[in-house]
Amino acid sequence: MLRLKLPTDPRWVNIVEKNIEEILTDHAWCEQKAATNAITIITHNSEHQDLVQDLLALAKEEIDHFEQVHNIIIKRGLKLGRERKDDYVNELYLYMKRSNTGSRVSGLVERLLFSAMIEARSCERFKVLSENIEDEELSTFYRDLMESEAGHYTTFIGYARKYGEGIDVEQRWREWLDFEASIITNYGKSETVHG
Repeated sequence: MLRLKLPTDPRWVNIVEKNIEEILTDHAWCEQKAATNAITIITHNSEHQDLVQDLLALAKEEIDHFEQVHNIIIKRGLKLGRERKDDYVNELYLYMKRSNTGSRVSGLVERLLFSAMIEARSCERFKVLSENIEDEELSTFYRDLMESEAGHYTTFIGYARKYGEGIDVEQRWREWLDFEASIITNYGKSETVHG
C-alpha cells in the first residue's frame, strides 16, 4: 500500500533497543512536529473546509500520540529530552521546496506529498518495531500507531489528488518515492524514528 521502494532492515531494531529513551524522545517530537505540520497546512489552505476538518482531527490525534509517548517516558522513569533535529525530514523538506513551481496548487500538493512520505516511512518503521522489538508494551504500542500512520498517509495522498488540479499527482508521487529511495540508504543507523 505504501509503495516505499526500500524496506527498513529489521536489524535497525537492535540499535533502537540499546537506547529506548532516545527513540521515545525522538518519537515524541516527531508527533509534535506532525501536529504542527497539519496546522500549517490548515493555515495556508483554510478555504478547503473538508481539508480543515480532517487535518484538525489529524492534528489532535498527533498531539494525543505525543501525550501517549510522553506517558510511556514518565512511566518508565525516563526524561523527555530536547527536540531532535531530523535530517531525513529536512532532506524531504528541501526536496519539497525545490519541487514547488510557485503556484498555490503546487505548494499544497508538494506539502501534502511531503507529509504523506513522512507518514508512510513512519508507518513502515512502526511496523518493523512492532514485529521485532522484544519489549511487549512497545510492540503493541507501535502496532497500534502503525495503523494510525497509515490512515494519515491516506488522508494526505487523498487531498493531494483532490486539490491537485492541473498536476499529475501520481507522477509526482512516483518522483517522491524515487527521491526517498535515494536518501533512505543513509538512514536506519541510529535510534531515532527516521535515523
